[in-house]
Amino acid sequence: MKRLSGTSQDIAALLYQEQVALNAETVSVEETVKEIMARVAREGDAALKAYNLQFDGIELDDLEVSQAQIDAAFEQIEPDILSALEGAKANIASYHQQQVEEGFEDQPSEGVLRGQLIRPLERVGVYVPGGTAAYPSSVLMNVIPAKIAGVEEIIMITPPQETYNPAILVAARLAGVDKIYQVGGAHGIAALAYGTQTIPKVDKITGPGNIYVATAKKLVYGLVGIDMIAGPSEIGVIADETANPVFVAADLLSQAEHDRLARAILVTNSEVLAEQVELEIERQLQTLPREEIARASIEQNGRIIVTDTVEAMFDLMNLVAPEHLEIAMEDAYDYLSLVKHAGSIFLGHYTSEPIGDYYAGTNHVLPTSGTSRFYSALGVHDFIKRIQYTQYSKKAVQEASQAITNLAYSEGLAAHARAIEVRNEGS
Repeated sequence: MKRLSGTSQDIAALLYQEQVALNAETVSVEETVKEIMARVAREGDAALKAYNLQFDGIELDDLEVSQAQIDAAFEQIEPDILSALEGAKANIASYHQQQVEEGFEDQPSEGVLRGQLIRPLERVGVYVPGGTAAYPSSVLMNVIPAKIAGVEEIIMITPPQETYNPAILVAARLAGVDKIYQVGGAHGIAALAYGTQTIPKVDKITGPGNIYVATAKKLVYGLVGIDMIAGPSEIGVIADETANPVFVAADLLSQAEHDRLARAILVTNSEVLAEQVELEIERQLQTLPREEIARASIEQNGRIIVTDTVEAMFDLMNLVAPEHLEIAMEDAYDYLSLVKHAGSIFLGHYTSEPIGDYYAGTNHVLPTSGTSRFYSALGVHDFIKRIQYTQYSKKAVQEASQAITNLAYSEGLAAHARAIEVRNEGS
């Protein structure tokens, strides 16, 4: 892993430049994505089937996953995997149930009523990646908060496979997906955004994907809602001399194995720990099934920074604003107040990031690329709308009319003022 030195501001600026370079690839695929999406808008299902054949090598007459395929998945899944999915579902549901919002209503003065309604989205589309790894955990993380929010219909899309990992289909049924369609990539996002003869248009699209999927989500934002524009996975670890280098190295590699573009950053005030982690990463890399991917990530994007103080460690990591933040320190909970920006925080020497990925119940759909400065983890709040309402009595309008018309005229909007004045004429 590359060592960085300098002031926190200088190091943060360098890390930001590196992040920009990693995300720059998005620009190069945008025109290709636009062409794909335009064809789906014109041709609908025919375009989806053509792209399935072109990109996945699979020819389909029916895009929908059949009930027979789902039933077969329940027969094929290993009992211990089914049990783990059911346990994860329970934990995710219990955590996200606490995010449910209620509306409110108040009467600030006589004749005035104000309030807010909470309404769920009607139809949501969830993207589930295919390719080198299957992610049933992502199905649960996206669908369960939507169900808790009260979404009426949940559509899932996933790239076509000759044989699906049964855990994907089982997770979809456990979580409450209504329909599953065999289509992925930018063309799948276009289908959800525009609608086709088979796939209905949705109100919002959530779920992770490759650079083509992320770019497509960016392009349809405004026509539909999206959860976020996710970049490569990343982990930041703040560790002191009490940290176990074996644990720290394993946690850094847990994200590095995702993608060659993934980032793993260690910030520590212990030179000894830094050196031990470097050695341990090399040792563990040699036994990883995804060694090639993880090694490329570590060599290209892995960083170790040694600082002088605990405060400097947190200052630097707040500037990075990582997707996952581990605090590998004694009494880690006591340092929560120092964290300003992070997607999800993992406290102490035993709370490895995969605990959140799979089982704790906190969501693993998280803001990347420093966007935790203004984005939050996916949750129930992403699947609702807040609708305001107001009621004024005749007397309340009369009492407020002068202030309202003064403001309207000051903005040059006479019709706004007139809409109030006509209600006072003849009073």
